[in-house]
Amino acid sequence: MQYLFDIWDKVAHRLKSADHILLLSDYDGTLTPIVDKPELAALPQETRKLLRRLAKNRRYTVGIVSGRALPDLKSKVGLEGIIYAGNHGLEIEGFGSSFLEPIAEEMRPFLRMLNQALSATLRGIKGVFVEDKGLTLSVHYRTVDGTEERKVEDAFSRITDPLRVTGKIKITRGKKVYEIRPPVDWDKGKAIAWLMAKCREVRGRGGALPIYLGDDLTDEDGFKAIERNNGISIFVGEGSLQSVAHYFLKSPEEVAQFLKML
Repeated sequence: MQYLFDIWDKVAHRLKSADHILLLSDYDGTLTPIVDKPELAALPQETRKLLRRLAKNRRYTVGIVSGRALPDLKSKVGLEGIIYAGNHGLEIEGFGSSFLEPIAEEMRPFLRMLNQALSATLRGIKGVFVEDKGLTLSVHYRTVDGTEERKVEDAFSRITDPLRVTGKIKITRGKKVYEIRPPVDWDKGKAIAWLMAKCREVRGRGGALPIYLGDDLTDEDGFKAIERNNGISIFVGEGSLQSVAHYFLKSPEEVAQFLKML
């Protein structure tokens, strides 16, 4: 990966020559710093102002693609006139239409029961908690003592392995979090491809230069979709040699600087 600000002139040339720009970003760890508890991840006012200004610019379509549930994401960002994709793209609102993955919707009652089972099993470990996001579950263990993390992994595997092996759920990992998803072929990459197609459909002429910023393993599918469409993929964090993103920025503060430069 290349540090974006080192080659800004090259990137700026691509931005200036584009007819339209589809600007998509993850939320946690990208627009906001990673925090101990999800509810504490507040969007900085300066970043919100920059996103609002870009959303009002005719050359831009702005969207947030997050693992958060859609209502939570909309509440945290608090902007009208932009795209929201929650639960890793399982639920999307934007371009005057919406998308809800049908199998994920059917699994809500099952995930509620799984949430209860996981919460009961993990209750004795300090710092771990299960977040019910409706269409997915997240098991957070950022504040768990390092000596207890193996207990979390063992307890989590004991409950979920039989379900994963039989194809009833999918498991992904993030930064100190386990994600439980419905067994569907859908991820941030598929969601971003859907949004790119919608953008072409709505605009009715030409395409848009797609940009995606993200910081975690679940964002790699998004980066792949962007690269397949000759877009600009930006990893947020100290340059990760394992990311497929083409560029990197070091922090959410630098993301805000990037938005200002846009």
